[in-house]
Amino acid sequence: MTILDRLSLLTLLDAGALALVVFCWIVMSWWIEHPSARHPSVTVIMVEYRREWMRQLVTRDPRIFDAAILTNLRQGTAFFASGCMIAIGGVLAMIGNAEQIQMVASDLTSESVPSIVWQMKLLVVALFLTHGFLKFVWANRLFGYCAVVMAAVPNDMTEPTAYPRAAQAGEINIRAAWNFNRGLRAIYYSLSTLVWLLGPIPLIIATAAVTFIIWQREFSSLPRTILEDGPAMPAATKET
Repeated sequence: MTILDRLSLLTLLDAGALALVVFCWIVMSWWIEHPSARHPSVTVIMVEYRREWMRQLVTRDPRIFDAAILTNLRQGTAFFASGCMIAIGGVLAMIGNAEQIQMVASDLTSESVPSIVWQMKLLVVALFLTHGFLKFVWANRLFGYCAVVMAAVPNDMTEPTAYPRAAQAGEINIRAAWNFNRGLRAIYYSLSTLVWLLGPIPLIIATAAVTFIIWQREFSSLPRTILEDGPAMPAATKET
């Protein structure tokens, strides 16, 4: 059976629901990282706070507090990367045992479809989880690079390299945080895609719910209001 033959087993509604997931994922990611200047996202608002953190690093002595924060950030990325690996293994095990998944899903949906259809649906979940895993691993490495650059920042504001190096550490920290957030969004949409096992309509509903939750947390949450009203003004950064 060719790839086209396998894809033909999906209905038009299935294809439309999957296209909606990919569309929402891409659009939300772009919107969060490139919002309007008048209404920035939490991700963009935090950019200036991270830069200010590194500016304060120059005169802070000792830097135990900064080291503790960065350690916690790295542990967070490692935790989610490990979780993604476990989840990927579980999904691949389900793909290899699709006949039992077919029996359970058929009882829930009252539909009889080939096991290859369930495998394709689970494969999409695995792809989202894999994308999230790669983002978490890269974020972990970037936080590691940030730690090294932070250690190279002189503890003397009169040193000519102090603030330029602090700025470098801030930009690396920002990129690490953005990749961490991308990994989180991949997990969110992998959860919505898992609902596809119940059918395309549940997938559409789950995708809409996940998209709304992401939008609300980034653009209309109380923490966002608190951050925006703080002394540090938000500033957009260019993605690299």
